[in-house]
Amino acid sequence: MAVQYYEGIGRRKCATARVRILSGSGNFIVNDKNLGDYFTRFGDQETILAPFDATGETRSQYDVSVLVNGGGVTGQTDAVQLGLARAFVKMNSDYISVLRKAKLVTRDPRVKERKKPGLKRARKAPTYTKR
Repeated sequence: MAVQYYEGIGRRKCATARVRILSGSGNFIVNDKNLGDYFTRFGDQETILAPFDATGETRSQYDVSVLVNGGGVTGQTDAVQLGLARAFVKMNSDYISVLRKAKLVTRDPRVKERKKPGLKRARKAPTYTKR
């Protein structure tokens, strides 16, 4: 028998996360590790679990499975958050207004700006010397 799940894809910078929500006992697995073992920085877990707080769903009712790759820690954190919010919208379309009000369903389009020729970085110019 196939297991019913809801899937959401989240992206941020170069990170991509595929989030699946199933009915279960509250397990949150990220790349075959527990949430706390994978995201160890202070505040990352609260950021990821923000869609649960916004919708009022209890975390203990659902199992969440995440496959995330690419990018750094911040990009992966925000990608998982967006994927979780999109999965909640697929699960119950009434959540879209609540999640949109909490600014959780909009993808952050900011990415690193490319380096320009003649500059040291994207915008930093070499030091000007008059003589």
